Amino acid sequence: MEMTRVDLRNYLERIYNVPVAAVRTRVQHGSNRKRDHRNVRIKKPDYKVAYVQLAHGQTFTFPDLFPEREQSPAGGPVEEGPFQQKPSSNPRQGGIPNWFSL
Repeated sequence: MEMTRVDLRNYLERIYNVPVAAVRTRVQHGSNRKRDHRNVRIKKPDYKVAYVQLAHGQTFTFPDLFPEREQSPAGGPVEEGPFQQKPSSNPRQGGIPNWFSL
């Protein structure tokens, strides 16, 4: 609930290069119907909803946050250096982490 209309307009125009015509915001109140074991109402937090109207003829396409990985010639995904799982130092541990052993 911290971004204002001006902040949201500047964010979309500078980060995504999308011209914005109008921004409308409202505060959606969280529900408070549930009660806990002491019969006290539990209220969900309020949140802000923004309606953005783009300039005439503009469309917004969401960026691809999780691009597909390149396939290796063997058919599996390409192994990345720092994220490789190293084999266990003791094969008798059966997949138990090293920090768990005595």
